[in-house]
Amino acid sequence: MTRAFVLFAHPVRDSFSAALHQAVVETLAARDWEVDDCNLHAEDFQPILTEEERRNYHEEPGNIQPVIEYVNRLRRADAMILVFPVWIYGFPAILKGFFDRVCVPGVAFRLENGRVAPNLQNIRKLAAVTTYGGTRLRALGVFDPPRRIVTGAVRFYCQPDKMRYLALYDMNRIGPNRREAFLARVKREMAAL
Repeated sequence: MTRAFVLFAHPVRDSFSAALHQAVVETLAARDWEVDDCNLHAEDFQPILTEEERRNYHEEPGNIQPVIEYVNRLRRADAMILVFPVWIYGFPAILKGFFDRVCVPGVAFRLENGRVAPNLQNIRKLAAVTTYGGTRLRALGVFDPPRRIVTGAVRFYCQPDKMRYLALYDMNRIGPNRREAFLARVKREMAAL
């Protein structure tokens, strides 16, 4: 059985991001996947890296103690699906804080002779489902940081067999038909992941 860690970052329960999150969870569950649904806002995840955590950042295994529950959930997963909106060309603060606090040395990566090596190879499938207020061209104008981080750094840490980045651009101007089409696409992609 495939174990999916679904990481959701949006504070509004009736947002379009919430509908995407629900579609991801339901589609994976319908495939008989074991879904660990991590709604960062509902779980009241604290995104701020404390001074003590930063000072102990490289001190394995003590560096994971403040977030051990999340580390264990991530290590149990075979797949990781991120569901989030892009705000000001970046991740919501709560998701960035998750990466800062949980994806530390010994978890997401390890240091070998001063070089970074991947350490999340239990994640065989990686996907991101996201929305942007602006157009793809506007995002490309600032080098689309969320896409680059997911398809670059996160992908490097995991070395997945399968990777998908599903983005709906121009949310500020599109109508319900494009939103529904994207929702249907997300369901198809999750059924094929």
